Amino acid sequence: MSQSVLYTIILIFYIIFCVNNGLTQYNDGVLNDRIQNVFGNSRGNTKNVNRGGFGEIVLPEPENISPTQAPQVINTNGQICKCVPYWMCEPSNNPTTSTTDSRFFGEIDVRFNPQTCQDVLDVCCTPNRETNEVIVPPKPPLSVQQPTGCGIRNVNGIDFSLAGNLHNEAGFGEFPWTVALLSQHTECLCGGSLIHPSVVLTGAHCVFNITSRDLKIRAGEWDTQTTKERLPYQERDIQSIIIHPEFNSKSLANDVAILILDQPVTLDQHINVICLPSQGYFSNSQSCFASGWGKDVFGKEGKYSVIMKKVQLPMVPFHSCQSSLRKTRLGSRFNLHHSFVCAGGEPDIDTCQGDGGSPLVCPVGIASDNRYVQIGAVAWGIGCRDALPAVYTNIALFRDWIDQHVQQYGFDSSIYSY
Repeated sequence: MSQSVLYTIILIFYIIFCVNNGLTQYNDGVLNDRIQNVFGNSRGNTKNVNRGGFGEIVLPEPENISPTQAPQVINTNGQICKCVPYWMCEPSNNPTTSTTDSRFFGEIDVRFNPQTCQDVLDVCCTPNRETNEVIVPPKPPLSVQQPTGCGIRNVNGIDFSLAGNLHNEAGFGEFPWTVALLSQHTECLCGGSLIHPSVVLTGAHCVFNITSRDLKIRAGEWDTQTTKERLPYQERDIQSIIIHPEFNSKSLANDVAILILDQPVTLDQHINVICLPSQGYFSNSQSCFASGWGKDVFGKEGKYSVIMKKVQLPMVPFHSCQSSLRKTRLGSRFNLHHSFVCAGGEPDIDTCQGDGGSPLVCPVGIASDNRYVQIGAVAWGIGCRDALPAVYTNIALFRDWIDQHVQQYGFDSSIYSY
């Protein structure tokens, strides 16, 4: 066989290989597109798996907290003042300040106003009230009985109340159990809930095929673009990931995972554990809350929240939820797995992409205690902000499994009981 013939044969085989490989990639792409139609892109009436995409959190180093550049401004009263973190200005300098509750520093306006400070947590402080020391709000009188234990919501937040053009922003420390699940490069992946100082609960889909060394959690976060909160966030690495053995990565059935931290977080006003329901518990509350930093809508046009948001949602009966979902692209034969619960179904009120694994909590016990129990963890939904319920992992179904693994690590499971 001549050398030229040999080269020709090799060339023919090469062309055949390239064509076949290209067709295979194309067919895989078509298959992936069809899967995406059910399991997770931005088209309407598709099943969107809520994992990933908070985007990178850009932050200065916590120790570099200082007044903003060119800090002197003239406030609306014509006074010259200086932009400093809110806890470096005596509250009596602010006429809206109230010392009668936990919002000791008065109001913080979340709107950007070129006549005032550029950082949302800076306030315009006149020189006679500025201090270089952290101002700590006084403790409430002993006569005021404060509820203790798991699941205590700080209604409307601590330190300050919010003013301005609000879009469901949660108060600072309002949901002290909500944590962010981050990559080691500080990119937000999902949400989660603190159930023990050393244990976080999240969705299995959030950590599926990811190693513990690639992850960390952040507790006590509020505004992802600043470190000027009086009480700092705490980050911990992940020691172990425990995914439920019956988790189905296609249907998301049994979508729950436990994260064991390398060291415990320190509980504080803005960091606390959530209560867990007993095995088989069910809530029909119409005043549940989901919290996190997810998008306002699915797809490229959606914007991620900088400040933690909250959404008040009603629980939806299982069969009503299944009936609603059957009217979508999922089809009339769709069967909702028993490991899910549903909430929402009101137009423009929903949990969206990026909220995956974040807690759905409902009130429990005496109303004045503001105590909440975690009923669900965000799993998936059809579209976003549509008049369809969103689907959550049924945490009560997994209480015994959670207890088993928490106790195996020598931790006290009673901390999340009420």
